[in-house]
Amino acid sequence: MFIDEATGEQVTTGTPIALVIDNVDPRSKDYSDIKDKYRPGHADYTYDAKYGIRDYRGGGRQSARETAMRVAAGAVARKIVPGMTVRGALVQMGEHKIERKRWNWDEVERNPFFCPDAEQAKFFEAYLDDIRKRGSSVGAVIEIVAEGVPVGLGAPIYGKLDGDLAAALMGINAVKGVEIGAGFAAAALSGEENADEIRIGNDGKPVFLSNHAGGILGGISTGQPIVCRFAVKPTSSILTPRRTVDRYGAETEISTKGRHDPCVGIRAVPIGEAMVACVIADHYLRQRGQMGETPAWPFARA
Repeated sequence: MFIDEATGEQVTTGTPIALVIDNVDPRSKDYSDIKDKYRPGHADYTYDAKYGIRDYRGGGRQSARETAMRVAAGAVARKIVPGMTVRGALVQMGEHKIERKRWNWDEVERNPFFCPDAEQAKFFEAYLDDIRKRGSSVGAVIEIVAEGVPVGLGAPIYGKLDGDLAAALMGINAVKGVEIGAGFAAAALSGEENADEIRIGNDGKPVFLSNHAGGILGGISTGQPIVCRFAVKPTSSILTPRRTVDRYGAETEISTKGRHDPCVGIRAVPIGEAMVACVIADHYLRQRGQMGETPAWPFARA
């Protein structure tokens, strides 16, 4: 990547773009009391069981610090698909959901929770402070919306766009569930309710009257906004004592001190945006390389 400080011109040169983020404020001593203990709900045990070694100091691959580079990569990916916009918001914290009638994208930038509901954001402030004071934690649900995605991205079987999006979002630390469009709620809909009816718009292109599919049908984008949601579990590093075992096979208790977010789902909003941007950019380049221009629609009658 070439950056001209004098003119402000920035262009890629075709070589890999290297990004480095230094962790300049580590506090490894905060973890010394738990170096041999496994946090319930955390990957401490599975890493030890698989590799025989783990980084107990709050770092390593099991730490969400790793996702900083994903956000950086997402900034590059956003520039690849012309006209695409990817935005995210926190739509639920604990058992408390936002009121969708009050959804305002501008509000996402006005509060520390990335919440599109100004009224609920005020509630979250007091709610989360209480969670923190009790030495506990809480989960969250994040919604990502990608607009301006061209029709035809994805593939019917092994390269499904929704499959790759689900894999990317599940790959974020602490994520335990992903849904596309109506998601699990589609199971409660009738065929008539779930079907996104189609008409012809003023520009001659199809217009869907709803978007239960979340912008993807048969693993291929429809041109509608792509809508994904993912659930983030409560952080496992909490002050409340929990029963556990240590790496030597002894039963014990654990309480994690130090700097820990009472809701890691808040930080997951830009991470989710980045992962969605990376996946769509990848499929955009695949489509361009494999198919070139998409067929002209509508088709001429024989």
